[in-house]
Amino acid sequence: MKIQFLGAARQVTGSQYYVEADGARLLIDCGMFQEREFLERNWNPTPVPLRELDALLLTHAHVDHCGLAPKLVQEGFRGPIITTAASADLVEIVLRDSAEIQAEDAAFKLKRHKKEGRKSKYPIRPLYSLKDVDRTLPLLRTAPYEEEIQVADNVTAVFHDAGHILGSAIIELRIAAPPKGLFSSLLHLHREDSEADRPRKLIFTGDLGQWDKPIVRDPTTFTEADYVVMESTYGDREHEDHGSVQSQLEQIVAEAVADGGAIVIPIFAIERAQELIYHLNRLLHEKRIPEIPIFLDSPMAADVNEVFRDHRDCFDAEALAMLSAGRSLFRFPTLKVTRRREESQAINRVPGPCIILATSGMCTAGRIKHHLAQRILSPKTTVLFVGYQSRGTLGRQILDGNPEVRIHGRPLLVRAKIRQLHGASGHSDRSGLLKWLGFFQAPPKTLFVTHGDDEVALAFAEHVRQSKNWHVEVPEYRQAFELDGHLDRASTI
Repeated sequence: MKIQFLGAARQVTGSQYYVEADGARLLIDCGMFQEREFLERNWNPTPVPLRELDALLLTHAHVDHCGLAPKLVQEGFRGPIITTAASADLVEIVLRDSAEIQAEDAAFKLKRHKKEGRKSKYPIRPLYSLKDVDRTLPLLRTAPYEEEIQVADNVTAVFHDAGHILGSAIIELRIAAPPKGLFSSLLHLHREDSEADRPRKLIFTGDLGQWDKPIVRDPTTFTEADYVVMESTYGDREHEDHGSVQSQLEQIVAEAVADGGAIVIPIFAIERAQELIYHLNRLLHEKRIPEIPIFLDSPMAADVNEVFRDHRDCFDAEALAMLSAGRSLFRFPTLKVTRRREESQAINRVPGPCIILATSGMCTAGRIKHHLAQRILSPKTTVLFVGYQSRGTLGRQILDGNPEVRIHGRPLLVRAKIRQLHGASGHSDRSGLLKWLGFFQAPPKTLFVTHGDDEVALAFAEHVRQSKNWHVEVPEYRQAFELDGHLDRASTI
């Protein structure tokens, strides 16, 4: 049995894990790299036999977990892409949006680079097109939560709630015990509960959400596994307690209204957008904020809202209670959804106070860059971050307090107020990750720590070693491990 880490290895994006077990070949996730220093990895040929893969399993629909699926199809993958029903609907939206943004960005960059006489380190063309997406979508297959499904000979999978976004899953692989030969049978004749006789279990957390988040259910916990591949995005810190998300929003809106300025919020179209609208809806209903214009400037987020309405079976008890009381989660009078480019451009003529929610969440592409270019020079503007900002992204540069940033090739002074909404993250912090691990009644043979910046993943791994005395590995990019009983032999391929 072998596992190879093709992404999210000492970094936050590009999640992709290759598993070989008893002749089965599987990929778990196929995420796009988003950190500037790793973008060229998106163009590298996938180093596994794609035509021989039994299946691609997706934990959820964020682009850093599913965004390379059309590229895999370009390279020859023809197997099933298995995920939850809600994730399947969201994957279609995400991949189409990704293809469109790539085409727009490539055209814009080509024009700018030609004018400036610049050369790029990686190709300035879309990684894939809408035609590639159309070839990918028919491969999608859905899996219900908590139901064992066959994904390859001798391998089944179970999708469990991850509490991260709608449809997100922790994937549990169950690999049947290999058949015993005569010598093996004699060896284990007097052992009723031989380890060799039971299925091996591999757990991939995907992205683990926080407990008690709005709309989605809490993460599923486990008592045993042979191997666990675990995210560590916030593994070196705790989410600061600045009061409830709604209390923080109430104060930030009050300050912006007093200044007469706009609140510009980079959003992730899936979950963070819906959670913010949910919180703003409640604040307006309780008359805790004034009725100022609120723009959801993201066709993708608007489409995602419709997917939420179609998958109420994924909601938690609080969201279902609101619906039972006859209240909408995502509609209220001051909310305007803008789909057309002309509508988006017209927002720039709204003086404020107002709230602008626009994608992308790390300011790497999309409409948010245009709003920042228009408003970041004004001290009346508040730029409010609500999600993780990967190292090297424009969002991280702004959040880190850079006095000047480059947007669309232009250097701009950052005069806006920079704020961060604490507690809104879709990821568990260190305490939450340790809480999840605390349900295991026995340690796994190996805990693989992934999906965290280098120093964060290493710090979390060391904390687990010291506090729990577990065997923990922090894989490097393309590192492979042969899993043989209690022995992990590492090699880089």
